[in-house]
Amino acid sequence: MTEKLSEETRGTLLKPLFAAGWHMVDGRDAIQKTFVFTNFIEAFGWMTRVAIWAEKWDHHPEWHNVYKTVDVVLTTHDVDGISALDAKLARKMDSLSE
Repeated sequence: MTEKLSEETRGTLLKPLFAAGWHMVDGRDAIQKTFVFTNFIEAFGWMTRVAIWAEKWDHHPEWHNVYKTVDVVLTTHDVDGISALDAKLARKMDSLSE
């Protein structure tokens, strides 16, 4: 069962993500990042690679794509906030964007 992150765990899991460009969403217990690629094909290819992991982990992002830009919001709807799954998927997204 997935649980909402405790305050202690938040610091440990989210601090490296904030250093990598993720930030809290105003008014929600969620994190957000904008990824910008060279062109649409790179953005869509990245989204496809992320989608495979998201499906494997049964944890799906809220995202919006316009041309070479992908805006991502991560939260765990089942716990109404950020869980370890969000941190895990954020790390995977970052690694796939390199």
